[in-house]
Order: sequence, then structure tokens, then C-alpha cells
Amino acid sequence: MMDTDVSMDSAICVAGSRFVRAGLLATNCNDNLVIFVSSGGEALEIEDSSFQVKSDIFFRGGDVLRTDEPVIDGGDFPSIYQSARFGNFCYQFENLPPGDYFVDLHFAEIVNTNGPKGMRVFDVFIQEEKVLSELDIYSIVRANKPLQLVDVRVSVTKDGKIAVSFEGVHGSPMINGICIRRAPQLAASEVKHGGSITCNSCAAEIELSSAQRKLIRIKFAAKYDKKIEELSTQCQLKSDECYEAWMSLKSVNKQLEDVRAELDKRIFQNYYQDQAMEKQAQKLRDVSNMYEQDKKFWATSVNELDNKIKNMKQEHFQLSREAHKSANSIPDLNKMVMAVQAIVAECDDLKLKYSEELEKRKKLYNQIQEAKGNIRVFCRCRPLSKGEVMSGYATIVDFNAAKDGELAILTGGSTKKIFKFDRVYTPNGDQVDIFADASPMVLSVLDGYHVCIFAYGQTGTGKTFTMEGTDENRGVNYRTLEQLFKIAEERKEIFTYNISVSVLEVYNEQIRDLLASSPTSKKLEIRQASEGVHHVPGIVEAKVENIKEVWDVLQAGSNGRAVGSNNVNEHSSRSHCMLCIMVRAKNLVNSECTNSKLWLVDLAGSERLAKTEVQGERLKEAQNINRSLSALGDVISSLATKSSHVPYRNSKLTHLLQDSLGGDSKTLMFVQISPSEQDMSETLSSLNFATRVRGVELGPAKRQIDVGELQKMKMMLDKAKQESNSKDEALRKLEENIQNLEGKAKSKDQICRNHKDKVNELELHLESKTELCRQLEKQSLQLSEEVKKKDEIGSTLQQKVKELENKVKEQELKESKTLQHKVKQLENKLKEKTQDFELHTSILKHKIKELENKVMMQGESLGCQSLEKKNKAVEEKLRQAAIIIGCAEQPRGVIPNEQKVWSRTENMCGGTSLRSSGLLKGADSLRELGRKRELQSRGGIENNFLLSTSLIDHNIKGGRGMDHSKALTRVTRSTKVTTAQRPLSSSSSSSNRISREQDTGVVVKERDRPRVWSR
Repeated sequence: MMDTDVSMDSAICVAGSRFVRAGLLATNCNDNLVIFVSSGGEALEIEDSSFQVKSDIFFRGGDVLRTDEPVIDGGDFPSIYQSARFGNFCYQFENLPPGDYFVDLHFAEIVNTNGPKGMRVFDVFIQEEKVLSELDIYSIVRANKPLQLVDVRVSVTKDGKIAVSFEGVHGSPMINGICIRRAPQLAASEVKHGGSITCNSCAAEIELSSAQRKLIRIKFAAKYDKKIEELSTQCQLKSDECYEAWMSLKSVNKQLEDVRAELDKRIFQNYYQDQAMEKQAQKLRDVSNMYEQDKKFWATSVNELDNKIKNMKQEHFQLSREAHKSANSIPDLNKMVMAVQAIVAECDDLKLKYSEELEKRKKLYNQIQEAKGNIRVFCRCRPLSKGEVMSGYATIVDFNAAKDGELAILTGGSTKKIFKFDRVYTPNGDQVDIFADASPMVLSVLDGYHVCIFAYGQTGTGKTFTMEGTDENRGVNYRTLEQLFKIAEERKEIFTYNISVSVLEVYNEQIRDLLASSPTSKKLEIRQASEGVHHVPGIVEAKVENIKEVWDVLQAGSNGRAVGSNNVNEHSSRSHCMLCIMVRAKNLVNSECTNSKLWLVDLAGSERLAKTEVQGERLKEAQNINRSLSALGDVISSLATKSSHVPYRNSKLTHLLQDSLGGDSKTLMFVQISPSEQDMSETLSSLNFATRVRGVELGPAKRQIDVGELQKMKMMLDKAKQESNSKDEALRKLEENIQNLEGKAKSKDQICRNHKDKVNELELHLESKTELCRQLEKQSLQLSEEVKKKDEIGSTLQQKVKELENKVKEQELKESKTLQHKVKQLENKLKEKTQDFELHTSILKHKIKELENKVMMQGESLGCQSLEKKNKAVEEKLRQAAIIIGCAEQPRGVIPNEQKVWSRTENMCGGTSLRSSGLLKGADSLRELGRKRELQSRGGIENNFLLSTSLIDHNIKGGRGMDHSKALTRVTRSTKVTTAQRPLSSSSSSSNRISREQDTGVVVKERDRPRVWSR
């Protein structure tokens, strides 16, 4: 506010005049009014009042500007401030009676409504005399607010003229209204601005020339400038003194912080070293325990394997006996196995052929697409509107060769300009036909390629209708997602698809998320991922499972889009709407994963400002739309000429579409045109741009394979290989043992076979010597019986084989279940132990806090002398307890949080001094730490830790007070005798030194004893 007042006072160059930050009131329109002119506006008559506003007829040069936006604090006549004259202009009022007048000037900033300051700065002259210097309306009252300069006294001579001129310093000057009023006569003693002064001695009026008046004003200005300079020098001196004091304070604070940091660092070094030693000891204990457990586990596993090997040998012996009996049934089984293998091989061949045919189809389709060009252009023309038909506008588009992809524009007379595209649709073209030509792009998305489909054209040509459509006649967006779900359902046996949708818009070069539940002030920016893909972090990705969810998402995005009206289109899109469909696919046959995107972009319409006649916010929107579309044209030009640098980052739109226009994707463009002759220039511009787009060669598209999944699979394979290697090593050892056992078994089997052969030979000799006739008869009978028996044996063997297979499966299932049950039991035991451990630690922490509170309460009530006596008694008890406990077998495990001994006697005796100065406390603790280290180097106390008084003070401030008389009895080690620190007084320090020397012998004797913790 002070800066605004200073800028107001510095702008006024005439004494007596002033600024008013409000609009014109009816009460100010009194009988002294001569004329009021509304600059750039029409005449205005007010009922029941003599006040009249005349139209703008006294100007020379300049332009007129009007706005419909409301004016804040516009007074009784706000319409005056909604019109203005700007540019190079001046005003001249004639035929005025000689005399003194007041000239009031009315201003309001209605153009640069968004600032910033300094966009419009100008000077004002009345009768060739500067009355305002470097006026900046926006810096004083901001936008759409009135500002009056009143009571500027002007003298009119016999010529009867008042001249008001404006001179721009930065930007064009502007005025909203000029008011001329009759000025009252000044008192005799006052300075006459009409050109005379009164003598103090003779009371005579003396006429002053213009040079004398200017000299008087210069003297007054020099006087005030001198005062301003003196005040500014004083202000600078004060600011320099403040800055020096501030810098000295910062340096002192920095030194203090450095001292505190060094103190804390040295204190915690010992703490961390002790903690690290304890952790290493714990790790060694854990490793030894794990070694013992593994040793027991492998011993039991070896015994189990030995038992299994014995059982397997027995089963092998039985199976070998039964296999000899079922030799005749083996050929049938072999035939069945061969038939099954043949069927499996045939099925594998069919799968391989199907996958090969699928790959060929994809390859051929992609070759066709690449042969046609990665950017395909479809042209669609809307029908004439009712207003155009009523106005009698003719059609300038010829669709005779539309089937061949050509259309002609009648530029005048019989001349035609022909354009050729991949598809041309007449005004009678249906949404179904358009999507049928664009649907092959859907297959490319599901196959892992990036695809971009966008609509381009002037405003009002049907881009939103083509992309979104209506409830009865859906557009490309809805039909594309419907086709995606249909094909995904057909391929569900080979592929799995995850589809998610994001809807965003580029509005005034800012990215807005249309699916966000609530608007956020955080800016959405484009980032580049590690794979080179551009994305927008923080955007909502809605996962869709069916077409109903898709329609809800599309409706939500369409409702949130910015829409406005102008002279060309009543429902004009004021932003670029971008629908992003992300498809994550996985091949169930070869486990290949792909991540692909489909951009469906509805660009805002290009428009000419002179034709749409937009103002204010709509003007800013139109400028940003044209700027982004021109950036898209620059990108297309660079791609068409194969320039080394493509300016993708000149606009948010082109930056988002960089992946689609950069050569790794397939792109389709719908160019929308109007058939009306009044839109001929825009139609030709759109068609020329589409022709340039069609000529761009992006190169072959690339599949977007998910590298992250491959890396995960590789890591899993590496782990599996390591596990398999370890298991193979164990199996190799087991196989060696089994081979040794099998060798022994084979040698025994060979001996048995030799004995059986000898027995068979003897039986043959005996049978040959018996009666041959009886044997032949018996053999005939036996052969018939044996045939029957063999048939029965074959059936029984088949049943036994099946039973054995079932038994093996049941045994494997039982073993796996038992192992899983054991693993779960171990996990449950581990969880119970961890819970018990956590419960134990929490109980110990709670007890420590209670002890600290009790110590603090008792320390406040007792004096320093009684505390020292208690400490000595407690130390004596601790020594006796340590000697008694030292005879125990092994120390129990303790919690790491209880392994530190803190001495607080310094805090007991020096409580007042500790609270007064934290820096002195740190110095005293450092001196005590040095003395302790000297005693340690001489073979004295080893594990006596000193707590920083700064930390004690911190604990006291934080509400964790402790009783100093019981601080030493909280946690201590039995192998080290804790001695009291030196108090601040000299008498107590000498007594502590004597007791410390007496205790040294006890410490040396007890050094080798096990450590025991006591409370």
C-alpha cells in the first residue's frame, strides 16, 4: 500500500490535483459542470438530472476499445469505464469562455487485465504542461477498477481552447473519460494559477509569465527532491547497520552451532562404536547358531536319505521280479506310449504353426501400414449449417473423386485446387464408416505399438463430434475402446491385457487432469522416464474392465473440459482434449510383455481473432490455442524437411505428442474442413497443413517391449540358477553315494544270476532224463494253463503299476504337506519369539522411563550432599553384587539399549549452572571426557562413558527428567566399576580422585570376569 501511494504522488506534477480510487458519483455532477465526454463511448442521458455524457467527438486519432467485463467500484456510471480510446491521439475543446477550469481525467485498465506492472506507462499534458508523469494504471488500482485525477486547474485565454495530449512511455496511452468544470475564484492571498500573484505590501496583483510559473514549480520540485534524497540516504544507512548486525548475529550463531555439533559428534562416536561392537558379537553368535542348526539339519537329512535308499532298493528288487513276469505286456504299453507321444507332437506342431501364422499376419499388416506411411491422413467435411443455408453461402468442395482419395476446392470461377489423402469422406459419411477405416490401428495397440489419432481443423468443423460423438452416434474414442475389449476377449487364451485410461487437457499452456476428484494447485509437468518415454507424474489412471466403466470415464472427462462461445461457434472447445489409453499385454505362450499407448486427441480449433472478435479471457485462450497449433506446424515442418532439431518443447501439446510424432509409433490424422465459401481461407490452410503431414516419413514403428519384466525374469533366473547349482552339488554327492551302493548291489546280483544259471542247467539235465512222453503231455497242459496265468498276471501287474504310481504320488503329497506344515510351525515360532522379544523390550523401556521419572522427582527434593552419600552407598553395593555375580557361569543376553552407562553426578551438583549456559556445559563435559581418557590410557577404568551435559539439558527440556541419585543404579556393567564424575567444586573433585585411585586395584582384578547386567 505504501508503494502504491508513493507511485501515485510521484506521478502527479501539478499542485492541488489528486487521485481518487473510485468511479464517478452523481453527487459530484453539480452545476459547475461544463462538459463530460465518454472516450470511445456513446452519449448517455440520465433521467431526473441535468448531467449528460456526450459522445466522443473531440478527439484526433487513436482507436476505440470496449469490454463487457464488469468494473469494480464503478460508481453511479460504470458504463463510462467499459469503453476507452487508446493509441496515438489527443483532445481539443474549443469555444470555452475565458477563465479558470477544473479538468478531471478518468482511467481504467480493461486490456492488460492479467498485468504485469509496466505494460502501459504514459504521460499526460494539458495546455502543453505535464500534469501526469509515467502513469501506470495497473500498478495503482489493478485491472477493471476506476481511477480519477481531479481538480487539475487550467486557465483558458481568449482563444477559448483546452488541449489534452498523451505521450506513451511504454505501450499505448488510454483514457476513458474527460470532465471539464468551472473552478471557483481563489482568495486574494493565494497564488493564482491563472497567471497572477498578490503583493504582500501593496495588495496589487502581478501577472506572471509561463517561464516564471515554471521556475516556481522547479524550485518546489528541487526542494522536495532534496528532502527525498536526505531521507533515502538515512534509510540506506539504517539498512546497512541492520545488515551488519544481522551478519554478526549469524556468524555467532554459526560458531555456536559448530561447537554444539562437534560436541555431539564426539559424544556419540563412543556410543556408536560400542553399539557396532555389540552388533558384531551378536552376528557372530547368530552365525554360530546357524552353523549348529545347519549341521544338525544335514545330519538328519543324510540319515533320511540312507533310509530312502534302502527302501528304494527293496522296491527295486520287487519291481524287477514283477517286471520279468510282465515282459509280454510291455509291447502293448510301448505302443500306447508311442501313440500318446505322437498326439502330443502333433499338438505341438499345430501350436507352432499357429504362432508362426500369427507372426506372419502381424508382419504383413505392419508392412502394409509402413508402405502406406506411418502418418495417414483422412479428410472429413461437415455439411452446411442451417444458418449458412439461410444466408445463401455456396459449397466450394467437389467430392466427385472422393472414392479415389481426392477432393477439389473451387477457388474462383472454374479454377480448382486438388488435394489427395488416404481417405476422403463426404458430408453424408457415417461414424461407422470412419471408424471402420481407423480400426486397424487398434490391432497395432494390442500388438505393442504406440498409436496416435488426432483431429485437426478450424473451430466449428466437427472435430469433437468425430472423436467423441453423441449418445446415439458414438465417436472414435468410444468405438476404439469397445473394439479393444472385444479383441482382448477373443485373445484371452493367449494374451492377458490390462487397460487403463487417462483424460487430460492442455488449457492456456497448462496441463489439467480431467479425472481428478478435486482441483489442485500443483502444476502437472511432463517428465521423461528411464526408457525414453514421456509421461505426466501425478495424473489419474483409471483402470477399466468393461465398456460401461469406459463410458463413465469419458463422460467425466468431457464434462470437465473448458468450453466457450464466439462469433463462429457457440460451443467452441477452448483446450486440447487428450485421451490416453495404456495397454499392458502379456503373451502366455512365450511370457513376452509389452507396454503401449493410444492417444486420442481432440485439438482445439484454429481461429482468426479478427473473425471471432473475442476479448478478455477468450482472447487469451485463442492466442494460446493458435500458439500451440503453430508449434505443431513447426514440428511437422521440421519432420518433413528431416531437420536435425525438432522443436517439441515449444508447446505442451507437441511435448506430450513427442512419442507419437517421433518415429516409434503409428499416427492417424483427421483433418476437418467446412464446405462454406466464407471459410475458404481456413479450409485451404487446413488442407495445406494436412498435405504436409501426409508427406512426413517417420520410419518404421517399434514394439514397446516391457524391459522391466525381462529384468525381473533375468534376476529370478539368476537366483534359480544359483539355487539349482547348490542343489545340483548336493545331488551330485548323493548320486556318487548311490552309484557306489548300486555297484555293490550289481556285483551281488551277478553272483545270484550265476547260481540261478547253474541251477537251471541241473534242472534241464534232470528233466531230459525223465520220461519224455509224460513231460510232453504235462507241458501241453501247462502251456494252456500258463497262457491263462500270464493273462491274469499281466492284468494284475497293470493294476499293481497303477497302485504303485498312486502310492508314489500320495507319498510325495504327504511329504510336501509335512514340509509345508513344518515351515509354518517354524515361522509361527519365529513370530512368537519376535513378539516376545518386542514385548520384553517395551516392558524394559517402560520400566526405564518409570525409574527416570522417580530419579528426577527424588533428585529435586534431595540436596547435593545427601545425593553424594547415596551414590557412595550404591556404588559399594554394586561392587559387592558384581563380586558375587562374577562367579556365575555365563552372562545373560541383554538388550542393546541397556548397554550404555551414563554418569549424571555433574548434573546433580551443578543443576543451576547447567540451566544457565549450554555452551559452558559442553566445555565442562569435554574436560571431563579428556580426564577419563587419561585414566583409561594408564590401565584404569575401561568402560566408563560420560554423558554430555548438553544432552542432559535436552532431555530435561523435552520432559524426560531423571532422579540424579538413582541414575547410576539404572544399568551398569559388573566388570567395570562406575566412579562418580568430578563435581564443579574443588573439594569434591579431590575426594573423587582419591576414591578413583583406590578402586583401580579392584578393577584390574575383576577385568577378566564375565560381564553381568544389574538393575
